Amino acid sequence: MNWNRRHNGNGPERSFEEYLQDIIDRPSALLFVILAIVIGSGIFSSYYMVRPQEKGVVTRFGEFIRIADEGLHFKLPFGVDRVVLVPTKVQEEAFGFTPTGRELGLDRRTTDSRSRDNIFLRSSRTSGKRNVDEESLMLTGDLNVADVEWVVQYRVINPKDFLFNVADPVKNIRDLTQTTMRKVVGDRSINDILTTGRGEIQSAVQVDMQKVIDETYKMGISIEEVILQDVAPPEPVQPSFNQVNSALQEQKQEINKALEDQNSKIPAAHGEANRRISEARGYREAVVNRAIGDASRFEQILEEYEKAPAVTRTRIYLELVQDMFKKVRNFTVVDPAIKGLLPIFSSPQDSGRIGGTSQGRASLSPSSMGAPLNQGNEG
Repeated sequence: MNWNRRHNGNGPERSFEEYLQDIIDRPSALLFVILAIVIGSGIFSSYYMVRPQEKGVVTRFGEFIRIADEGLHFKLPFGVDRVVLVPTKVQEEAFGFTPTGRELGLDRRTTDSRSRDNIFLRSSRTSGKRNVDEESLMLTGDLNVADVEWVVQYRVINPKDFLFNVADPVKNIRDLTQTTMRKVVGDRSINDILTTGRGEIQSAVQVDMQKVIDETYKMGISIEEVILQDVAPPEPVQPSFNQVNSALQEQKQEINKALEDQNSKIPAAHGEANRRISEARGYREAVVNRAIGDASRFEQILEEYEKAPAVTRTRIYLELVQDMFKKVRNFTVVDPAIKGLLPIFSSPQDSGRIGGTSQGRASLSPSSMGAPLNQGNEG
């Protein structure tokens, strides 16, 4: 509005102060302006918008009234009703490191005016406001120090409890997360934390946090996931830990090699042992059977000997001689009554055999069996 335009076609120009003075001098005009401002402000502050993945918590003079879902809603103006928009999507809190890019966290915004001058209540997550080393360095169960970086993902499932049961939900989440992580890490060795124990740590922290949130704080939050981003020894002792890890890897390789040798040699040894046991059992059976056969044969011979001793001795003698002759290729029979026998058509080896035979000719005779042959006729 141009306050400096002419009052009429021929009159002098009027200033803003003159118009203001006219309104003051006319109470009805002043009342109209005040009513217009009040009505406009009331209309402007009587509606609010809840966006997707948000819930609106409506309070009246500080007392909880209702929870508004997504969409356009109306409320009592002039600060009678207040609305706090609570995000219900998954939120994240980082520990032990400063996130890059957009700062993670939860925004709580009051929408009592449409002026976009919303109030942001955040936990301090910038590197200038918190010491990430104090968050990440923690003592393990075997009195070592581990540098642990992790992220907690959570979601608001009850906006009323989230706003009214605790003074600062985000700060409580951060404090509870650090306490729980230190407790879980303190129950495990450094090797478990660095190698195979990550999954167990994540699950244990999530379960313990959810239990405290539900039973103690009752802040209406669901812990969706705990993620270990990086677990390492402190930087000053990193080379020593690398050497230890290399030694452990070599140890595992040697153990695996020994197990391979064990798996290959033990079955072979078992097979060889079983083979020898089978051979020994077969040999035992053969010896026993042979002994049983010899004993049975001896009993039969004894029975015959008791009936006819001379005949039995002669038969044994003849069978023995027959068995021996089967093993000799060349043999010579010499009559002791003949003198000066010349070896004809015989080799030097045969001569040696003849001489040896003549010298031992009396070693095999029925008399050596215990009695002369003519005793058989007497029987």
